[in-house]
Amino acid sequence: MRIIDLINKKSVKLNLVSKDKSSVVDELVDLVNNSGNLNNKKEYKEAILAREELSTTAIGEGVAIPHAKNKSVSKACLAAGISKEGIDYEAFDDSLSHLFFMIAAPDGANDTHLEVLSRLSTILMDESFRNDLINASSVDEFLNLINVKEKEKFPEEEEKEVVVKEKKSNLPTILAVTACPTGIAHTFMAAENLSQKAVNKGISIKVETNGSAGIKNALTKEEIENATCIIVAADKNVEMDRFNGKKVIITKVADGIHKADELIDRAVKGDAPIFHGSRGNDIEEASNEKESIGRQFYKHLMNGVSHMLPFVVGGGILIALAFLFDDYTINPANFGMNTPLAAFFKTIGGQAFGFMLPVLAGYIAMSIADRPGLAVGFVGGIIASAGYTFSNLMHYDAKTAISAGFLGALLAGFVGGYLVLLLKKLFSYLPDSLEGIKPVLLFPVFGILLMGLIMISINPIVGSVNTALNSFLASMSGTSKILLGTVLGAMMAIDMGGPFNKAAYVFGTAQLTVVNAGPEQFAIMAAVMIGGMVPPLAIALATTFFKNRFSESERKSGIVNYIMGLSFITEGAIPFAAADPLHVIPACVIGSGLAGALSMAFGCGLRAPHGGIFVLPTIINPLMYLVALLAGSVVGAILLAILKNPLDKVK
Repeated sequence: MRIIDLINKKSVKLNLVSKDKSSVVDELVDLVNNSGNLNNKKEYKEAILAREELSTTAIGEGVAIPHAKNKSVSKACLAAGISKEGIDYEAFDDSLSHLFFMIAAPDGANDTHLEVLSRLSTILMDESFRNDLINASSVDEFLNLINVKEKEKFPEEEEKEVVVKEKKSNLPTILAVTACPTGIAHTFMAAENLSQKAVNKGISIKVETNGSAGIKNALTKEEIENATCIIVAADKNVEMDRFNGKKVIITKVADGIHKADELIDRAVKGDAPIFHGSRGNDIEEASNEKESIGRQFYKHLMNGVSHMLPFVVGGGILIALAFLFDDYTINPANFGMNTPLAAFFKTIGGQAFGFMLPVLAGYIAMSIADRPGLAVGFVGGIIASAGYTFSNLMHYDAKTAISAGFLGALLAGFVGGYLVLLLKKLFSYLPDSLEGIKPVLLFPVFGILLMGLIMISINPIVGSVNTALNSFLASMSGTSKILLGTVLGAMMAIDMGGPFNKAAYVFGTAQLTVVNAGPEQFAIMAAVMIGGMVPPLAIALATTFFKNRFSESERKSGIVNYIMGLSFITEGAIPFAAADPLHVIPACVIGSGLAGALSMAFGCGLRAPHGGIFVLPTIINPLMYLVALLAGSVVGAILLAILKNPLDKVK
């Protein structure tokens, strides 16, 4: 490890102002901190002072090399300072110290600090070299003197360096991570766009995708160490501590799709702050990449939603199949459980669907407070779902309990997350010897206890709000019902997988969790799904029947949108919306709004939270649902043809 590679220009000072040992330690610690490699400056300083108590680190001949190996250091680094007047650093030879090198090494099995200490001691034995350093007129000259001296003293490393550089040339220049709440379309579209733009610019890039099937194309430690910059385009939390000490651009997944050029240019220039991950895996955003409160709320919520969706979709479709295979005439009050096959689907689906609210709350809390938040949020979600209160604890009856529902679980997730953060702060004052029992004993016991007290206290209030909302929806009819369908359908098309789309979808799925959900709740989910199906279908129809508005490549990809639309994958429309938002989005919004309104007007309902055309047999009034879908798609296609100008020539 070369000395020159450990020194940042910001960590060199040619005119120290300190006059004594205590002051120079403070000044040097500040220089180390300038490198961006300290997680806790105070803790690092304490480690330096503890080392000085053992024996002075002034080695004589006017040189002092204070050093510390500590967990507060994220990456090995070095600070240097010069005092022309000299400072009494308690050297063994009673000389004043003029040259100071402070070493910071991360805690671990390696002996980086000893290696650096050895190299410094070797090159500083040359008196002429020491004098040249003391008299350096600039930081660049100071660093160049060290570079030349290292090459002179360790010539055998030159050959190794050539080999390493050749190896590094094969590593990607830029790294990226993409992740969207559902881990389906946006994740991979952003990855593809970033990769394509980088290739067009002749820049090597590797993109890791955090999709619904897990992490693909994972970034390696070596690639991260050698990358110029890392782009994190994500709408949910991803593992960030591995980027500690690197330049990181943190942005929305939508920017990976729409602003890939700009992101690549920023990354190449290194126009990004150094990222610092704090202890305990809590993420501290880079200083000038701070996220707004609203965006933080959205990311935490979407982390819960993305983990909730498999339970919702899998369980919901199985429940819908139970109604499809049941015989209503046997016992209308027990519809869905009247036949063995129906009972099987309803039981399995119900169990999966029952995890929806606890998983939502648990993973929101985990997004906020990392792993200690999971159990606390999970328990809060269960209490909210069950509707426990102080008045019914001793005589609980699930049939009469008032569930806080989706709103309660949402609240439990955020309360649980910030509750654990508070506990972390309070328990940080405990002795280090108790560090090991915090995650396995203190956080779960106190967190779950306090979570229980809070949720049981507020459940009556949230449960009442939840009941009032459901009663309001149940009372909607006529114009108000159609208006709700219009709004929900339009929201699904505004950003096609973004915040508006997700808000409408989450609202729709939340209605399916209502105890004894009826036609009103099923109608809402139907309007939501049809609104999400229209944009891809409208584009597919437009590319088929109005070919002179689209290029050859657009017409080819338009065919795929038939499948995407029928499968309820709204994101298929995004490439067209991104290329021409002013024309595509209004047409799709109007088409989706119309479809949602017609779905409500025709009394359609949907018990499954996904599936598109594949769950048509389970839809209430399926024939008119198809009519509404066709009407919205055709209107959207015609409007798109009107809004888009014909191309000069069909290719």
